[in-house]
Amino acid sequence: MSRDTLTGSRIRERRLIAGLRQANLARQVGISASYLNLIEHNRRRIGGKLLVDIAQVLGVEPSMLSEGAEAALIASLREAAADMGTVVADTDKADEFAGRFPGWAEVLATGHRRIASLERTIEILSDRLTHDPHLAASLHEVLSTATAIRATASILAEPGEIDPQWRNRFHRNLNEDSLRLAESSKSLVNYLDESDTGHDRRGSPQEEVEAYVSSFDHHFEALEDGSSDPDTLINEAKSLTSTAARQIAREILKQYVRDVQAMPLGQFQAALKFTGLEPLALAQEFNTDLASIFRRLATLPQGILPTEVGLVVCDASGSILFRKSVTGFALPRFGASCPHWPLFTALSRPMVPIRRRVSQLGRTTAAFDCLAIAWPVNLGGFGIDPLYHSIMLILPEPGEVEPSNEIQPVGSNCRVCPSQKCDARRVPSILSEGF
Repeated sequence: MSRDTLTGSRIRERRLIAGLRQANLARQVGISASYLNLIEHNRRRIGGKLLVDIAQVLGVEPSMLSEGAEAALIASLREAAADMGTVVADTDKADEFAGRFPGWAEVLATGHRRIASLERTIEILSDRLTHDPHLAASLHEVLSTATAIRATASILAEPGEIDPQWRNRFHRNLNEDSLRLAESSKSLVNYLDESDTGHDRRGSPQEEVEAYVSSFDHHFEALEDGSSDPDTLINEAKSLTSTAARQIAREILKQYVRDVQAMPLGQFQAALKFTGLEPLALAQEFNTDLASIFRRLATLPQGILPTEVGLVVCDASGSILFRKSVTGFALPRFGASCPHWPLFTALSRPMVPIRRRVSQLGRTTAAFDCLAIAWPVNLGGFGIDPLYHSIMLILPEPGEVEPSNEIQPVGSNCRVCPSQKCDARRVPSILSEGF
């Protein structure tokens, strides 16, 4: 049933909420109770002055009766039904349900959004505990220092006399190890506290760089017009606190400058109008490689492209080197991503462009157009194998997409993937069937 034929159901729901009898409402708007009954059962269309009069009596805007729940609410209901998997829901009646019971519809939609938020939190925490190098190093430091203190204390606690020189050495070691334990514990607590302040975590050099680039929305106007250079921007970046982060950011900005020189913004915009969002055609237009095109598309200012653009870069080990997030597509922070991503498939076919339509399991009904290619970052040589990087461009498809054989289901990582049967699964999922 289409949304514009549900006006009667909405009138009936609002009348019941207001505590009015059918006859009372009919009398106030100047129609018969039998005619109002036909309207409320969607057997008579309504509009114009009568709709305005009914809305006035019910104390609502006419649009609430004629248009009902917003499209976003209906889309949330359909998304919730799709994410339930095995549960069969009448998704074709989502409009009717939202129109007749807007309060309950909002409750279900809010619950679904909360579950999705909790799943993302679990995903981030699981990813951090399993793969965060900074956390692993900090925990190792705390454990190793505590073990050293325990060993020294055990020696001092043994019966018998200890040479004064050795006793002093043990005391000195105990003091130094205690100070080191205090500092490492403080550093670990500060890191965890900062990690919980939001998505913009900066505990590792890579995260510092991603936060820095994201603060510019991945577009550096000063590098586009030549008014600044990478070294100047890095020296002015107070958010880049570590030497490693500054080095990583400097290389990224230098690559940015090379892409700008090869594809100036004005020329690139003009080419986009001619070719459309087709990376292969753009690569031919500028006589460059696909990886450069992907990077350039990801750095365009807002408003040029009709959609968001996500980007992921990894090396041959599968470690994520750079990420630009896109709404609805989860990108783990420290690797351990789903091996079904086209990003990793491309590593097995260097220099071969790969294009897949994918959707992430257990997240939304959205689909993404993913384009990937792997290329050698060095030429290698006789007896020296080349080193490969892989890059993936992520383009969201508009609207909801029904599951089909043309769409490849992928996960974010094994720990939060609901797929029950997957040949690539490494560890069991923490999402039980009843989550």
